[in-house]
Amino acid sequence: MSFPRYPKYKDSGVEWLGEVPGHWNAVPIKYLGRLKGGAGFPHEKQGTEGAELSFHKVNALAQADSDGFLADSDNTIDRVTAKELGAFVFPADSIVFAKVGAALLLGRIRLLRYNACLDNNMMGLVVLQTEFQVKFVRHAMNLVRFDLIANPGAVPSLNEGQIGDFRLAMPPLSEQTQIAAFLDRETAKIDELVAEQRRLVELLKEKRQAVISHAVTKGLNPAVPMKDSGVEWLGEVPGHWELKATKRLFRLVAEPAPDDNDHELLSIYTAIGVRPRKELEAKGNKATTTDGYWLVQKGDLIVNKLLAWMGAIGISEYDGVTSPAYDILRQRIPLDPRFYDYLFRCGICFSEFRRWSRGIMDMRLRLYFDELGQLVMPYPPESEQREIVTFLQVELERFDTLTAEAQRAIDLLQEHRTTLISAAVTGQIDVRGVNV
Repeated sequence: MSFPRYPKYKDSGVEWLGEVPGHWNAVPIKYLGRLKGGAGFPHEKQGTEGAELSFHKVNALAQADSDGFLADSDNTIDRVTAKELGAFVFPADSIVFAKVGAALLLGRIRLLRYNACLDNNMMGLVVLQTEFQVKFVRHAMNLVRFDLIANPGAVPSLNEGQIGDFRLAMPPLSEQTQIAAFLDRETAKIDELVAEQRRLVELLKEKRQAVISHAVTKGLNPAVPMKDSGVEWLGEVPGHWELKATKRLFRLVAEPAPDDNDHELLSIYTAIGVRPRKELEAKGNKATTTDGYWLVQKGDLIVNKLLAWMGAIGISEYDGVTSPAYDILRQRIPLDPRFYDYLFRCGICFSEFRRWSRGIMDMRLRLYFDELGQLVMPYPPESEQREIVTFLQVELERFDTLTAEAQRAIDLLQEHRTTLISAAVTGQIDVRGVNV
């Protein structure tokens, strides 16, 4: 859908903004209402009996409903304590955003549905609603370049003066209301299309995992006789398959890399398996030396003992070295390690990996080979393993293609959403005549 431009434009006097409609003005944010920073809330002051005020921490900005409002907060404080701390109570419809740290650079702009306080990593704008429309201002503030106006440094920050001097294009109030209504309607349509594509991505992910799980535990021939594996998580398997403890399939190897080597440094990631670290991490995160690291051969399985129960286990397609914190498994009998890569990473084993991991809390659980080696796994004939791998490669390529198409659709929709908002709130398109 195309929209007309305004009949007359003028120079806004703001470099990034350029020309705006002739009857619009470039207005500093500080003139749109009252800017206030949040306050610190000591833990011992939080959640006191009878506390009637909620307050939002900066991580709340990551979540919002379809209208841009923050979700209700479980954090509470009473009004007397808020006053003692000098905390400002922001009224409903205040526009809130981060003022420090990585959250600042993300530039998330949200609204308050109810009166609330903000923590000291956030800031709010109480819009002067007699002259400005809240939702229009919120849409316009999506154009603020927080990364350019923030104080640079390891921890970027922003004060009221810096954000207050940033100028936005403002039409008359009645026109702001028209534009905001138009954007609310159009972005809601886009958001629903994005949600549909995301649901499709999740369905494809679930179907992908189901196809892998079925292939590596039931085989490809639905007519083959089945037998009880005697293993609860595995259930029935084809009658001609063997069942073997992992330690009969793989042996633990620990071959230290030579000093001053230049081997490829490998890491295991839960989402994508084994990859060269240089491809995925900043140069600053690269190990200064790989002396004493374990040598890895193509076809080895790398196990991150700490995160195996979350899927950090997989086949290496590379020769190289990896951290001595990982276990290296190498086949000890004829098998296709790609079959076990699918088996170990598809999710069906995760509950067993977790059950046999040792530790006092989830993020300290470790799956040692002493325990992993005891777990019974299916062992189809080697030729059948290869057939299953070939089948899965073809099927998963289809799933991956569909997923990539859905993701491209999401990216295009979000790009269109951003472009539409930008064009409307800067007056590059005239939507006054569009029926709402």
